[in-house]
Parts: sequence; structure tokens; C-alpha cells
Amino acid sequence: MSDTETPGKMRPHSAHWGVFRAGWQGETLVVEPHPADPDPSPILQNFPTALRHRARIARPMVRRGWLEQGPGPSDRRGKDEFVPVSWHKALDLLAAELARVRDQHGLKGIFGGSYGWSSAGRFHHAQSQVHRFLNVTLGGYVRSVNSYSAGAANVILPHILGPFEPVTRHSVSWEQVVEHTELVIAFGGMAVKNSAVGGGGVSRHVERGAMQAAAARGARFVLVSPLRDDLPEEAGHEWRSIIPGTDTAMMLGMAHVLASEGLHDRDFLDRFCTGYPRFEDYLLGRSDGVAKTPGWASAICGIPAEEIATLARDAVGKRVLITMAHALQRAEHGEQPVWMGTVLAAMLGQIGLPGGGFNYALGSIAHYGKRMVAVPVAGLPQGRNRVADFIPVARISDMLLNPGAPFDYNGRQMTYPDIRLVYWAGGNPFHHHQDINRLRQAFSRIDTLVVHENAWTATARHADIVLPCTMTLEREDIAGSTTDPLLVAMHPLSRPYGESRDDYSIFSDLAARLGKGEEFTEGRDARAWLRHLYERTRAALAERDLPAPDFDAFWEAGELTLPLEEDTGGLVGAFRRDPDGAPLPTPSGKVEIYSETIASYGYDDCPGHPAWLAGVDVPDARHPLWMVANQPATRLHSQLDFGGTSADSKRRGREVMRLHPTDAAARGIAEGDIVRLFNDRGACLAAASLSAAVMPGVVQLATGAWYDPADPAEDKPLCVHGNPNVLTRDAGTSRLAQGCTGQLTTLQIEKFTGNLPPIRCWDPPEGASP
Repeated sequence: MSDTETPGKMRPHSAHWGVFRAGWQGETLVVEPHPADPDPSPILQNFPTALRHRARIARPMVRRGWLEQGPGPSDRRGKDEFVPVSWHKALDLLAAELARVRDQHGLKGIFGGSYGWSSAGRFHHAQSQVHRFLNVTLGGYVRSVNSYSAGAANVILPHILGPFEPVTRHSVSWEQVVEHTELVIAFGGMAVKNSAVGGGGVSRHVERGAMQAAAARGARFVLVSPLRDDLPEEAGHEWRSIIPGTDTAMMLGMAHVLASEGLHDRDFLDRFCTGYPRFEDYLLGRSDGVAKTPGWASAICGIPAEEIATLARDAVGKRVLITMAHALQRAEHGEQPVWMGTVLAAMLGQIGLPGGGFNYALGSIAHYGKRMVAVPVAGLPQGRNRVADFIPVARISDMLLNPGAPFDYNGRQMTYPDIRLVYWAGGNPFHHHQDINRLRQAFSRIDTLVVHENAWTATARHADIVLPCTMTLEREDIAGSTTDPLLVAMHPLSRPYGESRDDYSIFSDLAARLGKGEEFTEGRDARAWLRHLYERTRAALAERDLPAPDFDAFWEAGELTLPLEEDTGGLVGAFRRDPDGAPLPTPSGKVEIYSETIASYGYDDCPGHPAWLAGVDVPDARHPLWMVANQPATRLHSQLDFGGTSADSKRRGREVMRLHPTDAAARGIAEGDIVRLFNDRGACLAAASLSAAVMPGVVQLATGAWYDPADPAEDKPLCVHGNPNVLTRDAGTSRLAQGCTGQLTTLQIEKFTGNLPPIRCWDPPEGASP
């Protein structure tokens, strides 16, 4: 037993879903949330059983075909057996392969994927580590931009309001909602399972309590969603069940009422906005002959016209906050609801008022709606990337399948690079990416896939070189974020599993083999880096004459409370107070209701003002149901799917999907039945749960169940575990953003009556037993 496992001693640590302390009672790890957290996340309880689970990777592995035949395209990825090798051999093979690709194909032949949350630590953050390694050791790599969560919003918001982070995280706070807001219209909701998670850790989950306090004061919450539980019960909300993907039409119907009845705030539109007259021509039908009336909207979105009109009238003269979940823009034409939500808030004259206006993603993540930390929280410097090429993050399959092909992005025509080696650390594209069968084809085209991983995810199973990494509990780090006041000393809680090593140790040895060891490490071991990163925060505290303990004192105490900035509403609040002195960082300096810039791109799937654009992936006779693939409540994305909380939520080993009782009855499906969900892209099994919280015509299946093909040799194998991305469509939101559209798709379901196949995704693949 290592000294990190002293019985009874509780040590501080942190994860993306909460600060906690943990210690050992015999062979059991006991995890306790931070005592100041009013609403701790149950996801923390994934740790105890995950730490030494059979799904962990014990030693370096190389795919047999790659080891014996060398690098190159292969359809054996995901099907081949693995061969254990020593660390020395694994790193020698990898260093040689990196040098080969660099020398023969150039840096544009290397893609540094690594999209994923990994650790809450500031130093052992896998994306930072791999990007620093590729930059410092090789000189650069092809990168990705934006996120799967907010790909469309990442691009549209800078055109119409300002940079993504300032206008999302720092405009409307939960404190403002509690004090000021009278009406919240939540498109897609604010589910507390989503706000349980925050990058860099979160010490206090305040969202549920804030909504409860606002409702107790008299604030009214209206949820617009196909799922009734997208707001917590504490909000006391009214549910408007809407057909998935039609929120823009509903908002247009509300806007029509405001404009046609003279209820819109003309002074605000004239003073703070640009382009409203051109939008109004579209809204009232002067430009296209179609007035966007509540009746027109109702026919599209399924909400009665009178309810749409009444909600619009109810919003006039009140402090109104329009919120929008990530979900709405993770769909076809995802830019449009973000833009239209902004316009609706502008027509009500609410943008920039405390607790009012439009706030994208409030409640979608723990760090939105919080005050900024007043001192810097340092992260690992990543060096300079000399490669200019990049892709929108959700276009990885397109890139690998179509090297040299052109694509549009945000006003530019670009070309997909010819990738030969993909380096992935800290993420799982077989969770994040859509159309897994297409992704499998894409990964078969490259020469080499390298993965750092602590468990046998589907990404690891498709890799050529698998390097076992420590879990966050097995290393020391510092957790902190720009919107949480607690800096946490993350003490190690367990010895490393098997032969696993942390990313920094692996990259340090690789860099040495490539002749760049000193440049990568800068002469520091991991503890020296922690001291170095902490010093920036300590110095800033000292400059403010605030308590500034040295590193050793901080490490012994386990946490340090940092000062917060004033809650001023950020750049949007400053703009409202002084539009001339603090203009928005948009081309006009105002809210862009009509964007000359976007119009100049000539995209038919994203015109110069918000508009209703019908999708192509809609229900038909063969696939009559919508599927909502939302975030899980029992894990962060696919992390620790094998942990206790996640595993306990499954039925008969499968992920649980929900559907309305009427849809179940029509198909002879009862509570707990195993069902097959299918469309032309693929099929999966899941356990059925009947719920009136899901509107008729919709099924809900959370993301994150590990991909588990019944027969990996098939082109479109049945996923027996319940991964919805065997069903989702791999297409961009529009040519503007090329964001992820994985939230919605269409399908059919039926009761599964065959022999139930076993779950094998948590078992090591052939040749890789511990």
C-alpha cells in the first residue's frame, strides 16, 4: 500500500463535477463532496469503483497488425488483437513514427485531436500537454477549433454580439436572476445535470438554489423543450412542449406579435442595434410573402398559436431573460436559434439589463452565470504552432475521408489536409462524434492512431499505439478556473494502476528521444511545474495585499479562496450603460440583427438575418420519431461510464432510453423492455422507460454509453450498449460554423426479441488482459 492510501486520511482533490475529499477505508475509496457545496453532483461517486476497474489499461499496447506490418491504412482497427510491449519499446516505436511522418509528410500530416475534458487540473490537462508536446517537440500540428457543445454559437455570436466567452459567461449572473428577473423563457431548459459540470472544477453548485430563490420571489419560468425535466422542479416552471428543432419558428411567431402590435422597443432597436428594418421586412412577409405569424409558427413547432402570442405579450414591460441551451444549436441550422434569441431579446429592449436580455448557455455548464476570479489562474503554456491549417472540431471524419477537398467555414474556403498520424490524449471521439460507422471508416484511412488513455474506450480499441495513463486520482495537480473562487491542491489518492504513467512523464521521454527534452520540460519535473504555475496566482494576490501563502503552505492547507470581480454584466452590460463609450466588438459596434458580413458570404444555409430554415433530417414514414441525444446525468460525457453511478443507472447492462407511453403502446413496448433503435446509419439496443416527461413523437437517449459493436467485422454492427452516435448524422450546422448536429436525428424503434447479446465494452480486448 502506498503512502497515498493511508487508511482514514482524507485528502483534497477536484473533478470537473465538484471539489471533494477522499480517503481509504480498508480497500474502499470513500468520496465526500466539499462541505460548502449546496448541491453536490452524484457523478463524484463514479470514482470508487472506477479506480481499479477491469476496464483500466495496465500496460503499453500495440495493435498486432501495425506492429507486424508497419504503419498504413487498415480496416483492422477496432478488430485486431493487441500485443503488450515495454514502455521502452512503445516509446521507441512512437518516436520513430513521429519522425517518419514529420520528415516524409510534413507537420500538416499530423492531427492533434485530444478533444475532451480529461482532468480538472491546470497542469495534467491532456489537451494542453499534447499540444505543447507537438508544438515544442515537432513544431506544430493541424488543430481543431470550437467545440462539439457550442460549435454554431462559437461562430455566430462574435458576428452579432461579441466574443463567445465574454457574452456567454459574463453577462447575466445567477445573482442577477435571483434579484431582478421577472420572466425566464428557457429554450431547451437549464437542466441541473448539465450545470453539475464545469471545466477546471466547481466548488459550489448554485443553479438549483438560484432558480428556487427566484421562483420564491415571484419570477416565472417557462420551459420550451420536448422534455419536461429540462428545468428542475424547484423552478416551478410551465412546460411548452415543442417539436425538436423548431424553436426559431416559435421565436419568429413571438416577434411577429411584438412588431405587428407595436409592442417592440423601437428606441432600443434604433439606438443599440443595426439592421432591424431589413429583418422586419422578412418577419412581416414583405420580402418573401410569408408573414411569420403565431399561426404560421404553430404549424411548424406544434405549440398553439394563442400560447405563442400570449407569451409574447406577457414579456412586454417585464425584466425578461431569454436563455438557450447548447442543445438548440447542436442541430441543423443551429446558428439560427442563437441569432433569433438575441433578436427577440433586443425587440423586448432587455439586452444588457441586470437579469435581462439574452444569455446563451446559462445553466448549460457550471461556470456560466458566475463572477470572474480577480487574479489569474495559470495553465500550462503550449508553445507556438507553426501550422496554420485547422478544421472545425466536428469535421474530423470529413477531413480523414476527403484529403484535399474544399470546405467552407466562416467566410473562407479551406482545404482538408492529408493526415497520416492522429495523436489523441484525454478524449474519446467515439463519444463526441456523430455517425460512428462513418468515423470507423475515417480512422481506417490513416497510417497511425496514437492514444493516451486510462481505460479501454472505443478510441483506444481502434488505436495502433495505446499508452496507459493515470487517472486524476493517481497524480497531484492544482484545480482552478476563471469563475470559481476556490483553488484546490489535488493530492494523489491512489498509486498508479498497473504500469500507467501521467501524460507529462510520457511526453518528456518522447521529447528526449526526439532531441527536444530540455525544451519540453524547461528543466522542471511535475511538482516544479505546479510551483511555477501557482506562483502567478500568489504574486497577483500579494500585489493586492491579500493573503498569499507560499506553495508549501497552500499544498498543506488544500485550498485557497480567491477574490472575485464585481458583477457588472461584462461587455454587454457596459454597452447598455454607454453604447458610444463601450461599443460591442461587432462590425457596427451594435447588436447585429442584420449582418452585412454574413450576408456577403452568400450562404443559403445562413443568410444575413435570422430565419426559419427547414431541415432535411426530419421524421418520415420509415423513421417517424425524433431522437434527442442529450447529456447524461450520471457521468461527464463518456468519462467513467463504468463507474458506480453510471453503471447503476443502466438496466440489464444497457443505457436507458425514454419515450412517451402512447408511442410505447403503439409498438407493444413495456417498461424495462430492451428495444432496438435504428435508421439507415445504424442501430443500437437500449432499455425502455415510459415517461410522460417526454412529449409524444420523441425518444430520448443520453450520450456517453461506450460503443459496443456486436460484431466489429460488420460495416454497420449493432451497438448492444446504447450509444446514440451510431444513429446521429455527421453534417455541419451550416457553411458558416460547420458545427455539430448530433443533438437530434430521426429513427424507428421496436421491441428486441432476440437473444440478448453480452456487454463487452468494459472488458479488455483480445491480448490486453491485465
